[in-house]
Amino acid sequence: MSKPVKEMIIADYERRFEDIDSAVVIEIRGMDANDNNAFRGELAKSDIRVTIVKNTLANKAFSGGPLEGLAPALLGPSAVVTGSDSVVQVARELVRCAKEFDALELKAAILDGEFFEGNKGVKRLSDFPTKEESQAQVVALVLAPYKKVLGVVGAPGGQILGIVKQIQEKLEKGETISSG
Repeated sequence: MSKPVKEMIIADYERRFEDIDSAVVIEIRGMDANDNNAFRGELAKSDIRVTIVKNTLANKAFSGGPLEGLAPALLGPSAVVTGSDSVVQVARELVRCAKEFDALELKAAILDGEFFEGNKGVKRLSDFPTKEESQAQVVALVLAPYKKVLGVVGAPGGQILGIVKQIQEKLEKGETISSG
């Protein structure tokens, strides 16, 4: 491959991945065309893209950027998977697809500079909460003390209501109410 062609490919990778700070690396060697189309179609439903890369050129394009940490995984046939709202969601989809497509190999992932190596690493990443799930957890933690306060404030009122109900039932039965 000529130097100008290599430079064009590097520039294309830089353009494609310029706003990407996290991704998963997979290998799909051995996947037949029908499975490959089905696999990519399933990912496309979740706005996930698969880009087959030339390793040395991808390493040059990623050098100095947030995807630089993927270099150890860019050996042999590789594809970089990006998209969706979160790399965690990408990892979840890939873990699910790996059960269906035997030829799919999960090689690595990167999130906020943290490298997740191999199948186990990508599975571990898929267990992380997404950004939205994390925000929901934080909101729930922030609101939890207020729910407890409301419960404590409401409890005496509930007790009084219970006593009034008992008095009402006794009066309806014709019983007398003693003060004491």
